[in-house]
Amino acid sequence: MSLRRRTVEVLVAAGLLGAALAPPATAAEHGRGPSVPLRVATYNIHAGAGMDNVFDLDRQVAALRSLDADVIGLQEVDVHWGDRSQWRDLAGELGRRLRMHVSFAPIYSLDPVEEGGPRREFGVAVLSRYKILSTENHDLTRLSTQDPNPVPAPAPGFGEVVLKVRGLPVHVYATHLDYRGDPSVRTAQVADTRRIMAEDRQHERRPVRQILLGDFNAAPTAPELAPLWQELTDIEPGGPTYPAQDPVQRIDYVAVSKDTVRVRDAAVAETLASDHRPVVADLLLRR
Repeated sequence: MSLRRRTVEVLVAAGLLGAALAPPATAAEHGRGPSVPLRVATYNIHAGAGMDNVFDLDRQVAALRSLDADVIGLQEVDVHWGDRSQWRDLAGELGRRLRMHVSFAPIYSLDPVEEGGPRREFGVAVLSRYKILSTENHDLTRLSTQDPNPVPAPAPGFGEVVLKVRGLPVHVYATHLDYRGDPSVRTAQVADTRRIMAEDRQHERRPVRQILLGDFNAAPTAPELAPLWQELTDIEPGGPTYPAQDPVQRIDYVAVSKDTVRVRDAAVAETLASDHRPVVADLLLRR
């Protein structure tokens, strides 16, 4: 099947993205045959702020709902972090409002401003219509933004959840790679990512379905990302994702395990609810 690669216009706001992405699934693709359909998305939510830098979680809820995705990886998620997001728990609130299960993996977890208050946290999250069976917050090599003199060191924030989708176990990972121009930290993070995902494959007795969702802060042809494409398929949505207004580069990704997940269709959704555009993909999980 040839995939239609295109940027989805403001169908997000109209709630029409689901109809635009892919043709109706066949009976086999609905789980009665060899494959099971799953729609996934990735979205850097910019701590709840849009391209206008105004915090507006209602706007982001509308954008996320219109993606009609079964699983969504989120980056730049604040949980009681500060004034910029009104000290709210964005992960928990998005999960409740979208009626999805949620797993939050903090990169930073700082002491509360006032004694007895909640911890100030920032990281990545996974939203899922399917029950989350298990979670893990893995370490990646990071250069902390909270340390005035940082050095590369292991730190959390590589979130993993295990789902069961119509009887099939699926490992979903949410990540946010280093943003700096020097690719050395991203190179180490890619090596960490491949090691962690390989360990999951080795521990399973049957083929593992793996889906990596994230903001990689690098172009698809960046040398530091090249090792990822040995085991994973970049879904190639056909358009840039950043900045949300007049985007010029693709730095947001859905990548899937080559032998166990097939891509039916993919697109970049046009919305200004963040400074990034979401990427959404219709997948087929092989039995």
